[in-house]
Amino acid sequence: MSTAPATALPALLRTGCALHLPGDPGYDAARMPWNVAVDQRPAAVAVPRTVEEVRDVVLAAAAAGLRVAPQSSGHGAAPLGEVGLDDVVLLRMNELTGVRVDAETRTAHVAGGTLWQEIVTAAAAHGLAAAHGSAPDVAVAGYLLGGGLSFYGRAHGLAADTVRAVDIVTADGVLRRASAQENPQLFWAVRGGGAFGVVVGFEIALLPLAEVFAGMLLWDRDRAPEVVPAWVEWSRTAPESATTALRVMSFPALPHLPPFLSGRDLVVVDGAILETDERAAEILAPLRALEPELDTFARIPAAALLQVHMDPPGPTPTVAEHSVLGPLGAEAIAAFLDRVGPGTGSGLMFAELRHLGGALARRTPGGGALSALAGDYALFCVAVAPTPQAAVAGRAAAFGVVRALSRWSLPTLLPTFTETRVEGGRFYDGEDWSALCHLRAELDPHRLFVANHDL
Repeated sequence: MSTAPATALPALLRTGCALHLPGDPGYDAARMPWNVAVDQRPAAVAVPRTVEEVRDVVLAAAAAGLRVAPQSSGHGAAPLGEVGLDDVVLLRMNELTGVRVDAETRTAHVAGGTLWQEIVTAAAAHGLAAAHGSAPDVAVAGYLLGGGLSFYGRAHGLAADTVRAVDIVTADGVLRRASAQENPQLFWAVRGGGAFGVVVGFEIALLPLAEVFAGMLLWDRDRAPEVVPAWVEWSRTAPESATTALRVMSFPALPHLPPFLSGRDLVVVDGAILETDERAAEILAPLRALEPELDTFARIPAAALLQVHMDPPGPTPTVAEHSVLGPLGAEAIAAFLDRVGPGTGSGLMFAELRHLGGALARRTPGGGALSALAGDYALFCVAVAPTPQAAVAGRAAAFGVVRALSRWSLPTLLPTFTETRVEGGRFYDGEDWSALCHLRAELDPHRLFVANHDL
């Protein structure tokens, strides 16, 4: 153990917060993120159960010269794993959970470590929906602080703009309320601008959706040369009510997978269309004309949208690369297929093109630091990495796809899709980036907090 953690130990223990140190029996389990390919080894892991414990840990760490890294589920832990954590207290928020829905105002009050499954279930009981991501076990904080891209996005914009208020512990240990009326500059910053402290609570607006027309279309990967250009062409004129993704996917032969997935290479289009059944069917008709092997698009409970994207159901070792793309023509599609089409042996679990545009491209009046996204598509390539050698090969395969499409890529990136550590200026325009850096210097002059991407 380094000198700094040893010096800090008495103060950290006095907080009463559950604390795990290197060598303790529970340390390895406590430090493990959802992405188990990331080997993060902090000076200590603190697991608060109350807001007061969060404040105490922040103050104790600051007094001892340690830094603090808030983390909930750890889905996007890879960038943090690139940081030396010898002087960092990893603040795991997974015990600080809970959700309360106010059906009259269509809002949810959510503790900072809560998973989206819990929020979506609570909202559904009132005939409401949340602007969640594609996986049920992602936590609310990292997703919203990074903007939040949902299958409601082209109709309703980024999820960060559904935030109505946050409760945040800043570097001085003070619990602050940030909203349009209180601490408005901080409120602007945390909505897409990352961690300016430890967010212990959110108030978010809910959508008046009890049901949604959603599902997936599935073809064998041999059909990719036909399906990929057809989806790209379809997406150019698809209404804002449709938010979809196309993925070329590879599944291992595993007994727990259904036969239509096990051991297969596939092309999948999935998402949601916020229309009547009749209108949604009209919109989908050009894709259905390609005669998919499986078509699950139908009206479903809004809560079931969490299962449509088929994200891994539990912690998984992965590596990933990402870029944002402009319009894709025949040459770009050919470059994509050269990497992931039939017979390529891409080495990836999936290569995804997520359709952007619509409300995602428009700044919301009074929105946050990340209120609009440039580009037409988000490219996200993921490989399973059960060993260090597999991680190297998987990252090379993912980067190969990103590089092949570099001619059509934009300078910007999406925080929640970026799995390598980059300067935060890649996510914002110059004026917003300057404002975020200025506020960070004001609120956290000693850089107490460590985030996935440097601010």
